Amino acid sequence: MTTPRSWLRPAALAAPVLLFGYGILRLLDGRDGYRDKSGWPWRVGHILFLLGIVLFAVLMVELRRLLLATSPRLRVLTDVATVAGLVGAAAFVWVILGDIFPGFADAVPPPDPVLAGGPALFQLGLLTLLVRAVAVRLLPAWGPVLVLVGFVAIAVDLDLLPLGAALVFAGLLPIRRSVG
Repeated sequence: MTTPRSWLRPAALAAPVLLFGYGILRLLDGRDGYRDKSGWPWRVGHILFLLGIVLFAVLMVELRRLLLATSPRLRVLTDVATVAGLVGAAAFVWVILGDIFPGFADAVPPPDPVLAGGPALFQLGLLTLLVRAVAVRLLPAWGPVLVLVGFVAIAVDLDLLPLGAALVFAGLLPIRRSVG
């Protein structure tokens, strides 16, 4: 069975590539010990980050669609994971928009639960969907493990963003658009 859209694999591959680009620009911007929030590396990097998070959200929606078509008996788990991941992605978008547009951050600053819980919901939702993808043979068992290790690397030190993004890319690389 194939997914009605062909966004699953492109989103799975492009999202970590955009995250990698953000990580590289972040390193370049900070090489002098200072991050210039008005400079082009900061702005372009955050735009790449924003686009990457949007594509991760697309990936989650497409995974949900395919998982429910192939294994509808775990609908509640799949739906809860998708909602958690999308709420986390929305929290990331809120924070990123505040980084790109300081006036937005001043007008609607994210509350502490968004800052603390957003990344956790995003990662938990996505990883749950990826584990479900292993169960229906869309992804090998080591795929979610690499994605988790990539997320941990990023959480340990934001300067590890390029490495973490490369691990996420490697974990998502074998994702398939169909079961069989």
